[in-house]
Amino acid sequence: MARGKTSKSKKRHNLKAKSGARPLWRGSINFGLVNIPVALYSAEADGSIDFDLLDRRDFARVRYRRVNEKTGREVPWDEIVKGYEYKKGEYVALTDDDFLKANVEATQSIEILDFVDSADISPIYFDKPYYLAPLKNGQRAYGLLREVMKRTGKVGIARVVIRTRQHLAALLVDGPVLILNLLRFSHELRDASKLGVPEPRSAGGSNQELKMAEQLVETMAGRWDPKKYRDEYHQDLLKMINKKITSGQTKTIEPTEVALPPKRQGKVVDIMHLLRQSMEQAHKKNEPTRRRKAS
Repeated sequence: MARGKTSKSKKRHNLKAKSGARPLWRGSINFGLVNIPVALYSAEADGSIDFDLLDRRDFARVRYRRVNEKTGREVPWDEIVKGYEYKKGEYVALTDDDFLKANVEATQSIEILDFVDSADISPIYFDKPYYLAPLKNGQRAYGLLREVMKRTGKVGIARVVIRTRQHLAALLVDGPVLILNLLRFSHELRDASKLGVPEPRSAGGSNQELKMAEQLVETMAGRWDPKKYRDEYHQDLLKMINKKITSGQTKTIEPTEVALPPKRQGKVVDIMHLLRQSMEQAHKKNEPTRRRKAS
């Protein structure tokens, strides 16, 4: 049987030791001449379901092994080092200390390079978020940087080294917490100019269609509430797993054929018709809310 496990939910922005969070990195934010001691925490919680790989014939676990390609024997973790192949068959070995010694300051600091308007950063550049919490002697400076960024609406663009690699990052304010969100470099993104996307003001629909679309957006508009949204597929998958358990299907995997939707034939789309349907659905969805407000 494939086992499923989910991580325990954590209160948002709870960085205290009792939550089980451990800092991945301790260093400082360099803000001009101001040095702010901070600890870096992962902001992501693993909500995935964990599956073991099994041999369907006897349900024995299939494991990955670290094998010496010459002897065929398994190599323990404490005997493994990182090596850089500087020419064919020739390596230089690096230890964890070597990575730190390469540039001690870079591996212990978040160096703010510029401050920019948050609206200037395209969402495509954002990659991975981290929490930053002040250390005991950095509380005041941490609060100062947070408040000045709130007032100015600026985002700090910084350099940081995490796990032997230098990253570009954005320093942002989220409530009481400073967030360090790793950014992709421009060369890491593919050029979208060849995707055939229509230029602004072209293929944007008629004025009547635009007005109807605006009404639809206004009807569907609401406040951002992240707790409102759930991973429905995750929940449905757990239900299916539990159903298999209760029905005794714990030794074999029954492949299920997923019915593919029929291929759509190319046709002229009536945008106004689709917009009207969407408006009707949105009104029906919001009708209970309107009744509660009126009563």
